[in-house]
Amino acid sequence: MPLTIPCFDAPPHRLSGVVYSALLNDPQQVLLLGDAVHQPPYKAPPVHPVLAVRPRNALASDGQAIAVPPGGVRTGPGLGIVIGRTACNVAEADALAHIAGYLVANDLCLPMPGITSHYRPAVRQMARDGFCPLGPLVTPAAAVPHPDDLAITLRVDGLPAWQGRTGGRVRGVARLLSDVSAFMTLQPGDVLLLGITADAPLALPGQALAVTIDGLGTLHNTLVAEGTP
Repeated sequence: MPLTIPCFDAPPHRLSGVVYSALLNDPQQVLLLGDAVHQPPYKAPPVHPVLAVRPRNALASDGQAIAVPPGGVRTGPGLGIVIGRTACNVAEADALAHIAGYLVANDLCLPMPGITSHYRPAVRQMARDGFCPLGPLVTPAAAVPHPDDLAITLRVDGLPAWQGRTGGRVRGVARLLSDVSAFMTLQPGDVLLLGITADAPLALPGQALAVTIDGLGTLHNTLVAEGTP
């Protein structure tokens, strides 16, 4: 099922379908890499944002069933930043003015065999059908004055499984947008995911996921076993 692009009351009115996911934006994730960051090919911790592009086949909408293997998936409850104005080399102080709104996201990924693999995640672990559900609505930026202080709750089968906040990241919303725009241009309707936390739990086929961000709504998806009609 293709992504249903939601409309919202701020330019550009529709998402572009281009989604970038910020990796290693949780300080704990960087710490867990340990000495791996000093090994080839990088030989140093990242100093710029590490991004993954979510292809269109990975996008899913609210209520959509997502096929996963028997071992399940690592969940990724988090904040989606919807770009409202072309952002190129934007100063951090001006970054929020380039945001049209925010949405709820669940940045799914196959469980990785080791912590160090997250430094260079395989495409097959992330770019899978439906592994980036978004929605259900885009909340205008004017209605979210403090995007770095929003509560996030993940419920699995109706029960709380994880709670966190959008704050405490290596780069908050404004700095992330600014730093990304320093080396690439973000277009109106693009979505930049703030990134997940190191303690995001696993979920298994048959379970129902609900990600809620205060003031932004709830994103619902059900996991089904691969091969289910």
